Amino acid sequence: MTMTTGLGGSPRGPEFLSPGIDERAAGVPPATAGGAPARAARRWPLVAAAGLTVVAISAGTGGAAGYLAAPEATPTDPAAAPPPAAPGVPSDLVGAAARALPGVVSVQVRTGSGGASGSGFVFDDRGHIVTNNHVVAARGGGAVSVVGSDGRRLTAEVVGTDPSSDIAVLRVTPSAALRPLDRADLRATRVGEPVLAVGSPLGLSGTVTAGIISALDRPVRLGGTVRQTAVQTDASINPGNSGGPLVNARGEVVGVNTAIATLEGGGSIGIGFAVPIDRAAQVATTLIGRG
Repeated sequence: MTMTTGLGGSPRGPEFLSPGIDERAAGVPPATAGGAPARAARRWPLVAAAGLTVVAISAGTGGAAGYLAAPEATPTDPAAAPPPAAPGVPSDLVGAAARALPGVVSVQVRTGSGGASGSGFVFDDRGHIVTNNHVVAARGGGAVSVVGSDGRRLTAEVVGTDPSSDIAVLRVTPSAALRPLDRADLRATRVGEPVLAVGSPLGLSGTVTAGIISALDRPVRLGGTVRQTAVQTDASINPGNSGGPLVNARGEVVGVNTAIATLEGGGSIGIGFAVPIDRAAQVATTLIGRG
């Protein structure tokens, strides 16, 4: 299994294992009584998975900390009927971007080795900002600041972090320019809905990319070996998008962009993962209560 250098610095987590691929040494097929036909049948999945890695996406100018996330096999029931389409799903992504951008910030982290950056979004009217834990984990006591859509830089306090869910909460002085974003009801969210990833990829603040929800309950490993479900999207997300919101066509937050799949260390290949907003909001509320 080819390991990439990742999209950031250390620490790194476990390697990616494609569902159905044998977890022993790379390139060593399991023993079989089927002989050559069985080996030939395995050739395609082994080739297809070679070099595929899912990595955290917080890297900025100095390379923020990252980790790997490993998707797990998801059993499907062919007899199960698909859920009904959500009625009245709007398609005006221009309006969604206009509603979301004032609530999205660029997160700047000063580390011992330089600096790194990610994204975040306004959680409430008290100045709380939600981002990823791995965006701020490598700060080593360095300063953290956020830059809003109006260009103002504000010093941020780290209220709390939760590595297992990869969620962190910051606090800044409340401002009329920082608008809290509404949160989506995931029970009414459907696969195929249009979404926008909003953030600061490669330091390009206020960047919006479009896609759809590819899956709602994709089992992945986040924060090491912890298995949990994530929202999968094909919206283009890249280093610097970590912690930014994935929003629906109403501008409501569906999830917190966290990781992408890459091939041989490349950029986004249209497979990204976000922490579901209901889980992120629950963790954020707990951290705020403790802080």
